[in-house]
Amino acid sequence: MKQSIFSRVAQLAKANLNALLDSAEDPQKMLDQMVRDYSENIREAEAAVAQTIGNLRMAEDDYNRAMDDANTWGRKAIAASRKADEFRAAGNSVDADKFDALAKVAIGRQMTAEATAKAQEPNLAAQNRVVDQLKNGLEMMRGKLRELTVKRNELVNRARVAATQSQVNDALKALDGGDPTSAIGRYEDKVRRQEATARGQQELAASSLDAQFASLEDLGEQTEVEARLAALKSMDRKAIDY
Repeated sequence: MKQSIFSRVAQLAKANLNALLDSAEDPQKMLDQMVRDYSENIREAEAAVAQTIGNLRMAEDDYNRAMDDANTWGRKAIAASRKADEFRAAGNSVDADKFDALAKVAIGRQMTAEATAKAQEPNLAAQNRVVDQLKNGLEMMRGKLRELTVKRNELVNRARVAATQSQVNDALKALDGGDPTSAIGRYEDKVRRQEATARGQQELAASSLDAQFASLEDLGEQTEVEARLAALKSMDRKAIDY
């Protein structure tokens, strides 16, 4: 099971994200799914590593228990041997032999416990190495997940920026085809034409008024001429009468 978990994680770690993104219909959903898959694999790996560590701790408990038993039987063997020596020194060989026999039994139990602990040592060393490797591998997986998450966030943000820029470009293109300032420019031209027409009408009205004043001036000159002519004729008639 542990081999399978780490194999799947290794495949995800070696995946070419750029190639996957090129072939994905929705890159963001694909990246989100990768992060979820990787996170799930890490949770499975954590459970497997925790189980392995638990097995190691049980083995260590068994080893420590065997060592404790060996120490306990060793102390009992020493106590029985000393008691036998005391009885032998007192001339009680029967009890001395009895406690020597107990010391031998204790020594036998001690040797059995020591043998059990010694047999467990290679397995403990191997399990410790495996646990260290699993812990290191798990930490690497967590680092890969952090890298994957950063990569996902980076690519998603870049995609959003690109989409926003595309929308801005489309809006600018739409303005090129329907620029409101062009309509204002056309209205300004219309106003200028209206202003020019008004100025033309003013000039026309002014020129007509000048002509009227000119005709009045001509009429005045003619009137004065007529008056002077009448005066001359009057003077001539008076001269003839004299």
